[in-house]
Amino acid sequence: MSLAAPELPKLAGEEVEQVCLPEHCFHSFDTLFCALTSKKPIPPKFPDGKYPLFVTWNTRSSRPGKPHKLRGCIGTFEPQPLKAGLAEYALTSAFRDHRFRKIEEWELENLECSVSLLTDFEDVSSYLDWTVGVHGIYITFPHPSLIPVAPSPSSAPSPLGSSSSVPTRGVLKHSFSATFLPHVAEEQGWDKIETIDSAIRKAGWSGRISEDLRRAVKVRRYQSRSCAVGWEEYVRWRTDNGGSV
Repeated sequence: MSLAAPELPKLAGEEVEQVCLPEHCFHSFDTLFCALTSKKPIPPKFPDGKYPLFVTWNTRSSRPGKPHKLRGCIGTFEPQPLKAGLAEYALTSAFRDHRFRKIEEWELENLECSVSLLTDFEDVSSYLDWTVGVHGIYITFPHPSLIPVAPSPSSAPSPLGSSSSVPTRGVLKHSFSATFLPHVAEEQGWDKIETIDSAIRKAGWSGRISEDLRRAVKVRRYQSRSCAVGWEEYVRWRTDNGGSV
């Protein structure tokens, strides 16, 4: 997953809503299908705007009412031309999400493809300044050994004392980052603190999570416009556009 967070234009939600279409999912599905079967792809016809984006693959449950299972999700905060960007991240999330084995051809009929176009990026002053179910979060924080610890009111520093953890040059360069898309916290039933703590773990920190650490987290909140299609919808689209399955 690309987690670099450059300065981004603040895209109007209405603009993104108009271009976040099922055709984006069909193009992503078609890219994966053709990569696995060597079929000829259908040329995309949608406008080629630039957006930060994520492509998510889920496995649909055969049991009614059962939630889908994540099969791969990778994206970027760097605005991408939609036609090339969706194709690239459709394959990257299918084949290079190291949490999962590569998607294989036999799995296609159980897959769902979801595309998320990201917008409304805002830096916030507090790690709690965002809304569950509305905002995604991108967090960064330094190695906890570099975070000043608030002194206890009842204790005064000793002139003979010394720091028990002096960061090394390697540690000084060490920082952490992670993101959750807007739907994740709500689907997991997390509140804001649980989401921040889960993001800290996702970023790779396995030590104690203190309030000092939470307050050191820098949060960039954002929103997304998403669409999703399943295998049956994709097959209809492909055959309607002259492709074979």
